[in-house]
Amino acid sequence: MRKRLGILLGAVMLCMLAFTGCGSDSGAASNKDIKILLVLNQMDSFRETLVAAARDTAEAEGVGFDFKDADGSIEKQVNYLKSAEAEGYDVILCSPISSETVVELKASAGDIPIIFINSCPDEKQLKEGKYIYAGSDEYVAGQFQAEYVLDKLADRQEIHVVLIKGEKAHSATDGRTKGVKQTLESSGKTIRYVFEDYADWDQELSKHLFEIFLKTGSPVDCVICENDSMALGVIEVCKAENIDLSALPVLGVDATADGCAAIKSGEMAFTVCQSGTGQGEAAVKAAIRFARGESLDSLEGVSEDGKYVWVPFEKVDSTNVSQYSN
Repeated sequence: MRKRLGILLGAVMLCMLAFTGCGSDSGAASNKDIKILLVLNQMDSFRETLVAAARDTAEAEGVGFDFKDADGSIEKQVNYLKSAEAEGYDVILCSPISSETVVELKASAGDIPIIFINSCPDEKQLKEGKYIYAGSDEYVAGQFQAEYVLDKLADRQEIHVVLIKGEKAHSATDGRTKGVKQTLESSGKTIRYVFEDYADWDQELSKHLFEIFLKTGSPVDCVICENDSMALGVIEVCKAENIDLSALPVLGVDATADGCAAIKSGEMAFTVCQSGTGQGEAAVKAAIRFARGESLDSLEGVSEDGKYVWVPFEKVDSTNVSQYSN
């Protein structure tokens, strides 16, 4: 009887081990079967960080990952999405070249869900479980910049602002501009925008625009740039013209390596850390859940309506810059 019981218990244990093993293998296999395609609008230093983080996260999670750069071409981006279904991709991560192309991008992807990154579509284009945005709330970046200015220039009732903006059709430009202006203008101070233009995230174009501004002879109390590259362009001009950067705060966004170095040297006053690493990781983790047919509810940063996965911005100045630079 004992012998039979021992045989029976042994058989049960073997079955349980086999079942557990099968469950584990099936989970690994399901991950290996997932294919994610990231289609970028155009590469820059921030997006390099985002793409690297997305690739590293996919590798750590054991899922397939491919990357394509549309290099600023709407036609290329559309074609990449059109071929994704035939190439067996389960989820697309896409940074749209223009918010105006989102409807076409969705149509091009067919039944494949899209996680938009880096440039947020209009909310009406998003749908829980199908079309979402993984990134940071751009309004907050502008708000943080304005708060720094108001604190730094607290003794002034009138503030003369130069505002160097990003790409005209980019959601980050819209959000950051609104954050800056609404926060400044709600302060009760007199805010005068003595110069405002688009520099398309480009250091050389920002440099050129600030040179033009200086020729006007208008007073300026701060220069708010919507990314670090444009801030560095302004700083180049200031150094060439012997403008005291300790008396003229220049602000950026992204906390890039060069931006942080400029803060350490006392040339840039402030930046906002937009975590490309955090955004790339969040986008891939959301994509894996989509591919498995799972809810995003347990994912950190997901909004109540399920349309966004938020990665927080962080303030960076001379007091904490060492935490954000190598």
